[in-house]
Amino acid sequence: MPNIKSAKKRVLVTKKKTMENKSLKSELKTTIKKFLAAVAAGDKALAEKLYPETVSMIDTAAGKGIIHKNNADNKKAKLAKKLNSLAS
Repeated sequence: MPNIKSAKKRVLVTKKKTMENKSLKSELKTTIKKFLAAVAAGDKALAEKLYPETVSMIDTAAGKGIIHKNNADNKKAKLAKKLNSLAS
């Protein structure tokens, strides 16, 4: 444990930020799983409803630095591909 006041504060701030990041990443994974479950079930209406929410969540995570921008683009492309394959 640090002795210097500013170092103690950094430990507390880092701990808080880490928890926020974990929470957001967990929420992102849950949202993606819900979308993929709808696609797997063949429920086109639900998948189309969940797609914008999922993409928005991915963009939020990328904007906050939880995931890399390229990783976000890759995830969105894969989800769009799954949604389009469901349509045909």
